[in-house]
Amino acid sequence: MPMMNLLVAFNGSEGSVAALRYAAALADRLGAHVTAILAHTTHEVIDKRSRWIPKEARALLEAANSDILREIEDRFETERAALGLTGALHLKEVTGRVDTVLSEAARHYDMLIVGNHADTDDEHVTLHPDRIALMSGRPVVVVPAGYDGGGALTHSALAWDGGRAAARALSDSLRLIEEAGRVSVLTVGPRTGWPIEDLMTHLSRHGVAATLEEWPTSHPVAATLLAWCRKNRPSLLVLGAYEHSKFREDLLGGVTSEVLAQIDIPVLLSH
Repeated sequence: MPMMNLLVAFNGSEGSVAALRYAAALADRLGAHVTAILAHTTHEVIDKRSRWIPKEARALLEAANSDILREIEDRFETERAALGLTGALHLKEVTGRVDTVLSEAARHYDMLIVGNHADTDDEHVTLHPDRIALMSGRPVVVVPAGYDGGGALTHSALAWDGGRAAARALSDSLRLIEEAGRVSVLTVGPRTGWPIEDLMTHLSRHGVAATLEEWPTSHPVAATLLAWCRKNRPSLLVLGAYEHSKFREDLLGGVTSEVLAQIDIPVLLSH
């Protein structure tokens, strides 16, 4: 699938700055268009509509919200100027539940690019990439804060177990994998019984040089993927998100959450 229309979430965090830079570099490489979006809730610590709340208190709440948004917009303008995109990149501002807003917006684009979740983000602009991937139906690329590898696509890694989520992730990322021209297929533990050779043939027919690396069931999946990425430094890890339920992963921990919490390269999530 061509990647011609990219959406990037910007909330002023270090992760969103890295995401904006990555999106700009990727768009330049692919000849795509980038739209930036600032999704935020309102600062309703108390019910501002209550007749018992003094007018001065309501004004303070509104001012606090405006100040945070202006700081984010100022940082965006600084980044936009540094990227040389002052006439080609604009920031949409949308109010609502952040994950919901971004999930709905992403359905109108080829891909959503976001920074990783940080507990230090202001709660009214914070986002959760894993939830967005689950709700949006679109691929989400998560860029870690501080990532400066640009948008170069030289070597992709595909986490593969033969399941539905992995297949969706492969389909959503195929344009990027083709651009890289080289992919390592990583399997840890059991996978579906269908011959892996068919996957390797599929990649070959898309002009991708694919190699297979396998680990037995005794290896923990997230730790194995993370260690391999630290050693081999691919430009992108492709991961099917939440093959099990989101509730189960939140309760017991899971591969998606562990990888996103520790990875230092971009990750493409699909569900």
